[in-house]
Amino acid sequence: MGKTFAILLAAVCMMITAACTDDDSFSTSPSHLFTFSTDTVRMDTVFSTVPTSTRTFWVYNRSGDGIRCVNVRLANGNQTGFRVNVDGEYLSPTAGYQVLGVEVRNNDSIRVFVELTSPTNGKDGPQLLEDDLVFALESGVEQKVNLNAYTWDAALMRNVVISGDSTIDGHGKPVVIYGGIKVDSLATLRIPAGMTLYFHADAGIDVYGRLVAEGTAGNEVVLRGDRTDRMFDYLPYDGVSGQWQGVRLRSSSYDNVVTYTDLHGTFDGIVCDSSDVSRLKLRLYNSTLHNCQGYGLKTVSCMVDVRNSQITNVLNDCVAVYGGNVALTHCTLGQFYPFDSNRGVALRYANHIDSVRYPLERMDCINSIVTGYGEDMVMADNVDTLGTTLFNYRFISSLLRTDSVSDDENIIDVIWEDVKDTAAVTGEENFRLADIDLQRYDFHLDSLSSAISKANKDYSLPEDRDGRQRDDAPDIGCYEFFKDDDD
Repeated sequence: MGKTFAILLAAVCMMITAACTDDDSFSTSPSHLFTFSTDTVRMDTVFSTVPTSTRTFWVYNRSGDGIRCVNVRLANGNQTGFRVNVDGEYLSPTAGYQVLGVEVRNNDSIRVFVELTSPTNGKDGPQLLEDDLVFALESGVEQKVNLNAYTWDAALMRNVVISGDSTIDGHGKPVVIYGGIKVDSLATLRIPAGMTLYFHADAGIDVYGRLVAEGTAGNEVVLRGDRTDRMFDYLPYDGVSGQWQGVRLRSSSYDNVVTYTDLHGTFDGIVCDSSDVSRLKLRLYNSTLHNCQGYGLKTVSCMVDVRNSQITNVLNDCVAVYGGNVALTHCTLGQFYPFDSNRGVALRYANHIDSVRYPLERMDCINSIVTGYGEDMVMADNVDTLGTTLFNYRFISSLLRTDSVSDDENIIDVIWEDVKDTAAVTGEENFRLADIDLQRYDFHLDSLSSAISKANKDYSLPEDRDGRQRDDAPDIGCYEFFKDDDD
């Protein structure tokens, strides 16, 4: 019995010794190499001097024995602005942008973190910047992972105050805004055609005076967030809502003009504070408000004219009208917000907010599409059924996703989306693309849309959202359908 136990104990000890030897041995054979989760770390396009988000990759040892590195270093030292952490050790300037003696046992792995703050390059347009992270093995073999990005010199503006009439100009560089833009009450800020403004998360445009964003067909103004990298491989941050603060038109602000402007990825798109309803607050023409984490367009007791505009995919309501005088002509309101199922409606109109009454002098929805994923995308809220607070509205030749109404003289020639029809349950049938999985959308009309040739010609606008001429049988919504669109 004692002899048998001794033999078993010896065998166990040999197994433990062998295991320890396997775990702790390190090879200097050139055939023992690392395997990387990627051979290239791409940072997309970034702005010079602006820190990027962190990218990571894994280093695996599947060689059959332990591998030790003499060093892990940046090939170009501190010349490119890449910052690297290898398994918890930072490649610091004091260490010569390297770490020594990195060990990876057999069947183990380490994680590498990469960031970049690139220097200015003094050139126009994005420029390729790259470096190699070099793993120098004890065997003498060097393995490399390429780090690269396109860096773009930008004009950085912080806490901008517009106190006199001004035109924003980056002098050929992209303009990145930190802290926001405030337009004083006696000032006008003009954003010229072709200008793109990149807003940091804390930034937006706060208008006490006047804003004029004057894009043109094919040369639009673009207002967007400053993240140029990706949240996931299939989803750039530019396709994510809530990246910046949006536009606020204060009570003192009138005669704002936003034409051929693409505003997206924000919290609220445009919010119009209450003001004198007899004075025009905003002309929003041929523009897009898309992918907002708050409202698309919110108006409180003011005069707003919206034409040929797409207002789509917001967490709250695409358009919310609280009192005032608002006209929507040839607009596309589509509520397909992908990031939260508790989304609002496409169009809400009311004559109050809580206990505060705002007479609704007019809310016209003409030749417009109002739809979305829900069964009822149009919400009306009249606080005063006795009629002492105005609640005036009209729907003319529009496509509406809501319960049909047959005895309302304010609703004329409306197409009702039948939400009980299994062929039209999602609300996306009118559009070229609505892919909630990949967050890709195209609100141009599909060839099978019931909006084609159904607009009222008497109220029709001569051009569509893209500046193309409408035909003699115009379509509902902001986009005119052309057969070539399907090619």
